[in-house]
Amino acid sequence: MSQDDLKNRASALLEHAGIRIDGNAPIDLRVHDDRLYARVFAHGSLGLGEGYMDGWWDADDLPGLCTRLLTAGLDQELKTLDTLLTHLKARFFNLQKGERAFEVGKVHYDLGNDLFQAMLGKRLVYSCGYWAEATNLDDAQAAKLDLICRKLQLQPGQRVLDIGCGWGEALKYAAEHYGVQGVGITVSKQQAAFARELCAGLPIEIRLQDYREIDEAFDAVYSIGMFEHVGGKNYGTYFEAVRRCLKDDGLSLLHSIGSNGAPAQTDPWIEKYIFPNSMIPAASQVASALEGLFVVEDWHNFGTDYDLTLTAWNTNFETAWPTLSANYDERFRRMWRYYLAVSSAVFRSRRDQLWQLTLSPHGVAGGYRVPR
Repeated sequence: MSQDDLKNRASALLEHAGIRIDGNAPIDLRVHDDRLYARVFAHGSLGLGEGYMDGWWDADDLPGLCTRLLTAGLDQELKTLDTLLTHLKARFFNLQKGERAFEVGKVHYDLGNDLFQAMLGKRLVYSCGYWAEATNLDDAQAAKLDLICRKLQLQPGQRVLDIGCGWGEALKYAAEHYGVQGVGITVSKQQAAFARELCAGLPIEIRLQDYREIDEAFDAVYSIGMFEHVGGKNYGTYFEAVRRCLKDDGLSLLHSIGSNGAPAQTDPWIEKYIFPNSMIPAASQVASALEGLFVVEDWHNFGTDYDLTLTAWNTNFETAWPTLSANYDERFRRMWRYYLAVSSAVFRSRRDQLWQLTLSPHGVAGGYRVPR
């Protein structure tokens, strides 16, 4: 196929999404290198993302363009061998076992605390905020942390476990506002070091540890934005670990991105550049893994709040770039911008959701009243 033929084919596909090549609308795609067409048709979403990283194309409204692409289902039209191999690898291999469980920590979460401090705002909380009554990122994150504490019905003196504790902000909030003591586990060395410093003086212990290794009693167990790295082959193991550690009268909360689609639909670009060995759970997988272990007291979806969160992160990132550029190059900047834009598009198009599940081992006596 000639370059012109490939361009015409691309133009016809993009018309279905209301996008023009080299048009004047903010969501139009401006092509700087005609090799882009062959790259995208050969490698699908991986080629499109790498093309953006290499400066081969731009759009004034990158999240808007990506939302149009996903809403029109054009990613389904561009499934390639890269897509197939990524899906098969995720489905048939346990990519989150042993040392692989720590790979995402090294590749992503250990990129640099300077990056995340600049992007995430007042609190280093790398998950969706709760915007029901909030008008800014910091208030939305505080509202999310408080919502989790209220859902877990935390009381002074209780001992809680934070699986995938990040930089320790959730444990710090729970200790300061609800009087609990806790243990946080993470697979990131930089996160662990930062969390220990952040929580100094509080009854909190931070460990570099895999969730499969823990076997202690807690009044409450929660996980915020970590389940996406567990992997479908380990969901049962994860919930068994939570049940093992949770007292019979305790509550557990799972805060995770979730997919409307079939299992193991991992995106090749995200897998290669952002979250290695990650997998967004399908509702069917979560429900199956819970069977015989927990009563689902509440299944709360506020996925559209993630678009607001990601938009705020992107604003912070771009504002901080003059300082960050001392440690990160322009290709990284374009990679990160594309990652945040695609992520916003996933939630705007309602492809993915943000779930909070509240779980009890035997059902709360008299019923569970849902905080919102």
